[in-house]
Amino acid sequence: MRLVFAGTPEFAVPTLERLLHSDHEVIAVYTQPDRPAGRGRKVTASPIKILAEKFHTPVLQPQTLRNESVIAGLRSLEPDIMVVVAYGLILPQSVLSIPATGCLNVHASLLPRWRGAAPIQRAILAGDQQSGVTIMQMDAGLDTGDMLKQSAVPITTEMTAQELHDELATIGAEDLLQVIDQIANGTPPNPCKQDEGSATYAAKLSKKEADIDWNQANLSVLRKIKAFNPWPVAQTILHGRLLRIWDAELAHQAHTSEPGTLLSTSGGKMIIACGEGSIALSEVQAEGKKRMTSLAYLNARKEDTRPGLVFGR
Repeated sequence: MRLVFAGTPEFAVPTLERLLHSDHEVIAVYTQPDRPAGRGRKVTASPIKILAEKFHTPVLQPQTLRNESVIAGLRSLEPDIMVVVAYGLILPQSVLSIPATGCLNVHASLLPRWRGAAPIQRAILAGDQQSGVTIMQMDAGLDTGDMLKQSAVPITTEMTAQELHDELATIGAEDLLQVIDQIANGTPPNPCKQDEGSATYAAKLSKKEADIDWNQANLSVLRKIKAFNPWPVAQTILHGRLLRIWDAELAHQAHTSEPGTLLSTSGGKMIIACGEGSIALSEVQAEGKKRMTSLAYLNARKEDTRPGLVFGR
């Protein structure tokens, strides 16, 4: 099959890599324009562009897919399939109708649950027992197309968004290739309509959501910490400065203290009172510093981390 690939972030890399090593031909790669990134705001190519150039695959970076010359350029490639993985641009109907066999999307949820921009993080925040990948035949709606294949993955209380992201990216690459192979062999999977009544929306994450509310139950606090790793990273206030919390685990220390109170530092972990239960911080990052274990933080700030301190003030 002649494939056009459209994707931008790390999540899309395993799929493109799998296709580049397959029997199919990736004739062009579309990705977002280079943009400033990091502390120095240096203009940086997307992970997909870097991979495509490594394989000497033509790369196109239009600002929009609604431009007539861009649409004409895509049409001239005469693709059999367009594969879309976290591209970042909406595909209008004029683009969706170009590939002979349509456009396929790798979406990081078990649709119709968590349509939208942040399905991995929203699933963890909501306490879902499982997530997964859906290979979907795209239409003009937001993740509303017919489903061709799904694979489920359990979500454990230890799993961060980064860990779930990596697992789903790998599974999505394999599932997508299986679907394309089936289409190429003349035995495409039977499409399955989504149940609109079960649909939920995964809104894009915001830095404004990163603040921890210690009045919540410990499980809710833990879910935020796990879901916001690696971005935007859950945070709280200690001694008037931001403290980012990269990782934690449920603690079993009963208390009657004000939520946010540092209960103890036993085992090298800061155990914090929540509205219900407690939580043990295992990896933190002081403002302007590198991330470190809770033990390293405690060793460096013994005078500032005595039980009785209240986080969040």
